[in-house]
Amino acid sequence: MWTVIYIAPSEKIAERIQQRLTDEGFLVKVREAKVSKQYEILVPESEVHEVQEVLGTILH
Repeated sequence: MWTVIYIAPSEKIAERIQQRLTDEGFLVKVREAKVSKQYEILVPESEVHEVQEVLGTILH
């Protein structure tokens, strides 16, 4: 099952995060949020904890 780990404010930012996580070896999907022009970043549920650690370094 895929889990949303981050909601990016733009497609460009979502693509950057997706690329960084992919470079780290994670499976990543991006989809446009249904409610607004934001983009959801999803990873397999089994990788959530590992991705959160890496995502923290990407965002800061």
